[in-house]
Amino acid sequence: MLHACGTGTRIAPMPSPRTKKSAASTASLQTLLTEASRKATADLERVLRPKGVPVEYWRVLEVLADESGRPMSALADAVQMRLPTLSKLVDRMVADALVQRAPDPQDLRRVLVYISDPGLQLVTGLREKVRRQRSALEASLGEEHGAALKRLLTAFIGEPRS
Repeated sequence: MLHACGTGTRIAPMPSPRTKKSAASTASLQTLLTEASRKATADLERVLRPKGVPVEYWRVLEVLADESGRPMSALADAVQMRLPTLSKLVDRMVADALVQRAPDPQDLRRVLVYISDPGLQLVTGLREKVRRQRSALEASLGEEHGAALKRLLTAFIGEPRS
């Protein structure tokens, strides 16, 4: 369907409601995974934004909420972040009093990152809202589709790369 504008000039066709669905079916797997990640992150961001918590902060705080200190390399692995990027993020979080660094009691040459009391309070206050958001995401897929997607993604992530 073409739409005319006021000048009598014809403009490009408006996409039908089915266009988005068919575009998704022809998109590459990489594109779909990227779009899915962005949507899931945006949904989480809507939960965290009212408290002024960036998603990256949440990922770190959630890992550290068990109150076990982590070396930066282990934390980077857990939050799937490059070490230089994580280091800058942790610097900001230390400045915001959400985490702290301390020497490793087993090896004083190493530094561990711990959640602070204000960081733990923040996690405690947001944990249920984040849990509800994650449950809503899974419910939107339905139990069978959600379980199948988890299996597929787990297999994909665990697949050795060539």
